[in-house]
Order: sequence, then structure tokens, then C-alpha cells
Amino acid sequence: MFNLLSLKGGLNNVQGFYSDGVNVGMKESKDGDVAFIRSQVPCEITTKFTSNKFQAAPIKHYQQYPKDFKTDFILMNAKNANAMTGKKGIEDIEAIFKALENHQKVQNPIMSSTGVIGYRLDQEKITSAFSKFNYGAKNSDKTARAIMTTDSFKKELAFKVTLDDGDSFTIAGICKGAGMINPAMATMLCFITTDAPIPKSDMEELLDEATENSFNRISVDGDTSTNDTIMLLSNGLSNAYHKEAFKIALEKITFELAMMILKDGEGATKMVAFEVKGAKSTQEAQKASMALSNSLLVKTALFGEDPNWGRIASTIGASGVTCDETTLTIHYDNLLIYSNEQRELDKEREDKAYKIMKNESFKVTCDLGVGEESYTSYGCDLSYDYVKINAEYRT
Repeated sequence: MFNLLSLKGGLNNVQGFYSDGVNVGMKESKDGDVAFIRSQVPCEITTKFTSNKFQAAPIKHYQQYPKDFKTDFILMNAKNANAMTGKKGIEDIEAIFKALENHQKVQNPIMSSTGVIGYRLDQEKITSAFSKFNYGAKNSDKTARAIMTTDSFKKELAFKVTLDDGDSFTIAGICKGAGMINPAMATMLCFITTDAPIPKSDMEELLDEATENSFNRISVDGDTSTNDTIMLLSNGLSNAYHKEAFKIALEKITFELAMMILKDGEGATKMVAFEVKGAKSTQEAQKASMALSNSLLVKTALFGEDPNWGRIASTIGASGVTCDETTLTIHYDNLLIYSNEQRELDKEREDKAYKIMKNESFKVTCDLGVGEESYTSYGCDLSYDYVKINAEYRT
């Protein structure tokens, strides 16, 4: 039906999109701190925003645009979230875009910010980027690095999708995120561009599904940011589109980017899948699974490589779902850790469990044995470095 090819260079691959990032002195590193993504023609756009009640000014500014508006420019900055800044935060964005008009013609520009909460943007520093940008550049690397905060590596992906008739389109994405990750929609920003002429209704439907199966299933620390944003932009320049092919490509991009965020969890050393099955409903399976991926006690046990199934069982019981200790089973990968018949770990199984927990990734499967439904979420361990990074976040 179609062929999916992985490409290097992230956003650079998508026809008609340009991007660049520069440093204006908000970051001490050589990486940029202000960046843009621009399309040569206005784009259809759909978004997913944080469920945090204190949504940041960039999100509120976006929401002022009329329904089904088009855009050709996104401006991003790191180090300052422009959150909890009131009306002044929105006014600062408007003033910044007014200054942008002296350098680049734009239509309905959008801003996206990440960093410390509670401080107004430094307009002078941000607008100084406008004379430094190369508006015709294809520099996904600099753009992806410019939005990093506590990230230890850039996150970008791209795919070319070739259909049976030989036509093709590209889709690419960049994101940032390492801590404050509990997407109740993931601190994360994600920008996905495509040259496929995808109908707006398909964009909304497919982004909802892709987000639910990726960013909404990961947790680093159980905290939801004020700025979490996912944007999907389509300029339609390829003239090639197939809904099922696009769905698969979008789900692959969002899932792999979500796993990059989890791998980069602040101080994380392990990635773990938490599958809960045999639940009475999908909702109960999700509730128990997310309780496990969010649990601090479970996370610290993962870091200590301690096969203490008691923390797993206790977390499931505390989640409030229908469960019974006589029907529950717990596996680490394929190793049985707990069942009604084998409640205590003998030395042989405990030694095997230790070996599994030393791996960088593994799976915890909990079968509640009371129904047919299942759900898998993804988490990481919680290390000493997480405390150090967040204790010193502003310094």
C-alpha cells in the first residue's frame, strides 16, 4: 500500500518549510534559545494543549485566533515559559510579533515558550533574534536544539511516505522534554510538519489518536506543565495524501518522539512499559497503568533495581480499580514475580529478576484476572540526578 522510509535531517526534509535557531543570551551554552518554523504558504494547523488550568500566555494568544485560521510562522523560545504572566504576557507576544513585521512578512504568527514560570519575556533579547535569523534556512538541528531546556539531546525525526502510485509526501517532527512530564493531553513542546494536503478534519482526528497512544502514555515525574503543546502543520505542497499511510506515519513519529522524551527523563537510567491487562474496563486498566508509571515508590525501586513486587501490588490496590490478590499475577518481562500460588520470591527467581532490572528497558505486566481489557503506559526510574536537576532549575 505504501513504503515508509526514515530520513535524516528532521524538518529539513519537508517541502516548503524553513527553520533556524539562534542564541540571544538567554542560554549560557552555544545552543540557540530562540527559533522559528516558517512555511512558504499558509498552513492548516491543529493543536493539543496542556490540561493544566493555568495555561501559559502563548496558548492563550493562540486561542484568540478565529476557528480554522491558517498560519505560516511559529516562533519558539527557551528559558522563559511566559506562564502566569497575565494579560501582560499576551501583550508581550503581540509586541514581539509587531517587531517581527520589520524583518519578515507573516500571517497569524504563533508563539510557543518553555522555561521558568512567572517571568515576563525579555522582549529586547527575543526581538534581537529577528536580525540574526536566516529565514530561508533549513536548519532543523539548530531549531531542535534551541527549544531544549534540561534535555540532554535533541529530538527530531522524519519519514518519507511513498504511495503505490509513486506519489510521496514527507512528515517530520521535533520536540523537547525531559522533566515535568505527565501529559494529561506531555514540560514538552512538539512541532510536526508535513507537505501532505491532509484535510483539517483528518488532522484533528489523527492527531488526537496519535497523542493518546504516545505522549499521553508517558510519565517522567507525574507533573503536568503549563505550556505542553503539540502542533501539526500541513502546507499541502506535495499533492500526495493517503489517510491510512499518514495515520501510521504520524503515530510512528509521535510514539518515537515520546520514547525519546522518556529516555531523556531527567536523570533517568531505565525505561519501563507498564501493561495492565485482565481489567474490567479500559478505563480501569488505564487508571492502574498510569498509577504505576507515576508512582514515586515504583520509580525509586526501578532505580535501585529492587524487584519489590509489593510496591507494584500496593500501587494497583491504591488506584481504586477492581482487583483481587488471588487473581493478580505480576511479570517482569516473561518472569513470574507474583501469583496467588507463588507469593514469595525464591532465590532463583529473585536473581533472575535482578538481572532483568539491570536492563535499560523492560516490561512489567500485571494481569488483574477480573476482565478482558488492557492498557500500556510508559515510565522511567527516579534517580538522585532528578532531585539535583530540579533543585537547581533556576540556578
